[in-house]
Amino acid sequence: MITYNFTNIGSDSLYEYLYKCIKNDILQGNIIPGEKLPSKRSFAKNLGISVITVENAYDQLVAEGYIYSMPKRGFYVTDFKKAIEIEKKNITKEMVPLTSGDSGYLADFSSNQTQSELFPFTIWKKMVREVLNENQMQLMTNPPCGGILYLREAIATYLKEFRGMTVLPEQIIIGAGTEYLYGLLIQLFGKDKIYAVENPGYRKIPQIYKSHQVQCEYINMDDDGVNVSELEEKKADILHITPSHHYPTGIVMPISRRYELLSWASKGENRYIIEDDYDSELRLSGQPIPTLQSIDVSDKVIYMNTFTKTLSSTVRISYMVLPGHLLDQFYKKLSFYSCTVSNFEQYTLAKFIQEGYFEKHINRLRNYYHSKRDALLNAIQNSRLNDHVTISGEEAGVHFLMEIKSSHKEDKLIQAALSQGIKLAPLSEYYHVSEEAPENVYVMNYSSINENDIDEIIQKLSQCM
Repeated sequence: MITYNFTNIGSDSLYEYLYKCIKNDILQGNIIPGEKLPSKRSFAKNLGISVITVENAYDQLVAEGYIYSMPKRGFYVTDFKKAIEIEKKNITKEMVPLTSGDSGYLADFSSNQTQSELFPFTIWKKMVREVLNENQMQLMTNPPCGGILYLREAIATYLKEFRGMTVLPEQIIIGAGTEYLYGLLIQLFGKDKIYAVENPGYRKIPQIYKSHQVQCEYINMDDDGVNVSELEEKKADILHITPSHHYPTGIVMPISRRYELLSWASKGENRYIIEDDYDSELRLSGQPIPTLQSIDVSDKVIYMNTFTKTLSSTVRISYMVLPGHLLDQFYKKLSFYSCTVSNFEQYTLAKFIQEGYFEKHINRLRNYYHSKRDALLNAIQNSRLNDHVTISGEEAGVHFLMEIKSSHKEDKLIQAALSQGIKLAPLSEYYHVSEEAPENVYVMNYSSINENDIDEIIQKLSQCM
């Protein structure tokens, strides 16, 4: 009969120690699958413990699936080896790895993450303390579907003062990331609509639409933005665009094309434009480009923006501005949704905006990125790389395009750069059909680049030509 020594059980109770001993023997194979365990009474007598102790240990093992009972026959060890084997077979190399967020590259030009030192920790801590002191009752109240009024008022004021937009707080809907807001819009407009996206464009946008099982059409771009005639040809209903600073080409849509698109939208009852203004605050030269929403007289534009670009990629707070006539429809269909941003974050951000800290932070960011961009461009100009590249789209946002004139094919150049610890993002990855993209043109996101490493980065990149 199985026996155990109870002299060194430590802080465990008797039944816990017995349970662990039996479990360990099962896992080690000392007690084999299908083997019958001693009866509770005989086991207790043999070990010199109470029957209730054995019963509690067996109950725990049964609950966890290590043993099972058969009426009037006793307890038997479960054969769970097959389950382990099946589980192992299902674990493949294709599973998404969990990482710390550190890419390990000297320079990752595919990343648009902000650096941690740019986050206004000192001011944010101050806002957090004040919110905890002043808004305790509000923090424990369920927010409305669209978000707390305090934050919506703060955003409305900001849009008026800095983007020239006159909107009511009630038109603003808060959500945890633009991806969540896209999903709400699909539910609002319906899955029977045709959604059009820019080609080339930000890859995640069509992925989100397709994940919601809606028809997604790619609209080619010319030097002014999306081709209006293609919208008609492909019978699009909803158009998703980035007119102030197209990603990834950097095109700023001229006023003529904007009016063309507004005219297109006004000709159909179900036609709308989603204006994704993702990085308008980070225009490095001149004033931000006026929004499409601000010149829309037909209420056909849904304006969308996020704080992930200006605060941190981990601050998942975004918002959209709905035309007034869509509000009733939105709340009738979707008011059962809870706001996906916590009250705590909303009140903190609202206070941050209302007290003028957001404006100061934006100004600091612009100066920082302006300096980093200039350092990067100067390093290129003063290197042998300068004879091999053409730069475009460097005036807006925190990325630009760099065309490399090289005898190497694109894939060879990318591998050569990787061997130097540099990850390049080819423009071809942003095309629906990559073969249509120009060869050896790269999207240079420099927000996460360490300025102290720029000279080394450019030197190593020059060696890849």
